Amino acid sequence: MTAEPAAVPGAEIDRTLFAALHGELVPHGWRDPAEASEDAYSLFSKRSLAMGWLTEAREGAAKMSWWMNDADLGADSASRIPRVAWFQVRVSQPISSGLPLPTQAFLACIGDVMGRMGTLNLRAVQLLLPEGRPGGPAAGAPFGNIGALLQAADWFTDTDPRNETEVLVTMDSGQDPSIPAVAPGMVQWLQEFHQNICVFDSVSVTDDSESLLQPAIGDHFWPGPPQNRAVFRCVLAEWSLDIIGWLAAFLAEASVQHGVTTPVLLTVLTSSERSSSHAGCAAGAREPSRTTRAVEPRSSPE
Repeated sequence: MTAEPAAVPGAEIDRTLFAALHGELVPHGWRDPAEASEDAYSLFSKRSLAMGWLTEAREGAAKMSWWMNDADLGADSASRIPRVAWFQVRVSQPISSGLPLPTQAFLACIGDVMGRMGTLNLRAVQLLLPEGRPGGPAAGAPFGNIGALLQAADWFTDTDPRNETEVLVTMDSGQDPSIPAVAPGMVQWLQEFHQNICVFDSVSVTDDSESLLQPAIGDHFWPGPPQNRAVFRCVLAEWSLDIIGWLAAFLAEASVQHGVTTPVLLTVLTSSERSSSHAGCAAGAREPSRTTRAVEPRSSPE
């Protein structure tokens, strides 16, 4: 039996927001996971509540950023870059709120949780971005929710220049052809904004290479399996969950501005990570199994 997202009181549509972290997690020496009173799910839920991001699963609860769904640690040896943890929520802020998709807060909260559990060597992030505003850009708002994002970008202004990192960002609309069709226009639109946090260089819609990360979430959450993708090359001011969350919201708004309404799978990894993986395959490294278990949410809250 296939599990479905947890039922949430007052939900208008299912806007699943999912993140999988890939790399290595070295547990704190003083923390025994078998004896710990908190796990990834409980830590994420409590951190979300403390920071004012969690919409509680009860009638009459004020709508914040998201409803809790599920989270867990767990290695995925089938991926070329091991998956170490995943988190799943449902966006509760109204589409009409005028706010960016809360991916920056989502990944910041995840970063806090991982810091409690160990030391994370982050090598890649995969996000499922929920469907955007029906009908594309909001009337009278030619730049949508981008204003709040540009103001938030100042947080990264004083980053050490030596931390600049070239990354490859893949957006995949699965069986829906929308992303390759609008990707060139998205890059032009993104380049109109004068900011040094994420500088977009180019986009390829002819890249037919197999993704390094297989989706960690079932196709019934989006128009999977992967097929229609665009690969953006850009330079980030730093390599962190925080800035990846900002980038995800930026790209989500760009896709909405270009009429994309379907959920999109977003993968972010460093250019060096991609190069080293390809070098390994070229050297005759054995290909890992391409079958990856799709994670499922736990049962609905009472």
